[in-house]
Amino acid sequence: MLRLSLPLICLALPAAADCRLGLVLAVDVSRSIDVEDYAIQTEGLARALEDSRVRDAIFKGDGEVALSIYYWSGRGYQDLIQPWVLLESPADLDAAIATVRQTPRPEAPLATALGDALGYASDLLYYAPPCGRQVLDVAGDGRNNEGISVAHAYEGTDFTGVTVNALAVGEHEADLVDYFTSELIRGPGAFVELAPRQADYPKAILRKLLRELGDPLIGALATEGPGKG
Repeated sequence: MLRLSLPLICLALPAAADCRLGLVLAVDVSRSIDVEDYAIQTEGLARALEDSRVRDAIFKGDGEVALSIYYWSGRGYQDLIQPWVLLESPADLDAAIATVRQTPRPEAPLATALGDALGYASDLLYYAPPCGRQVLDVAGDGRNNEGISVAHAYEGTDFTGVTVNALAVGEHEADLVDYFTSELIRGPGAFVELAPRQADYPKAILRKLLRELGDPLIGALATEGPGKG
């Protein structure tokens, strides 16, 4: 697998960092995400990152948090909207939030290439700053329907020590939580958060971020994918 451009990914990183958590947010922008859905999830993510509890979890912990955000949909489509940035101050987080709000919805209606999205995340995490934990937060509303399978993506990449969590938006496909539980999540304390409808996305992403930024043992009490580590 080809590695992504190091200068692009590390553009916003300082030379050295005391990092406790490297957090990647992977956001589904496939064809099932219409204009209204996109507005809901974009503003929902922005407001979750603005929430005082999330900010406290980021800035009052022991060590710092590094953040990266990319949008994903069809095969070969991954848009890195926020390269790795070490959140050393509220201004750093505010800048990332502004980027989320200013990023337009993709015009092309593309499929759901979840396996390809995982391959991209592997490359992104390869260039992450050294952190005590690495977490990939995948939000999606459907099963993989294009490109390599999720299982194949995991076979061809190294996710050792990485926790992959999922946010299932269950409005369009039945049993999505079961699919994400059996196929997608993995690693220490992995869990699936549910938004029954797109309108529930803002509250769900807030809950999810608070769990991911908190004690990893909390996640360990939630549903974990069988045999994945």
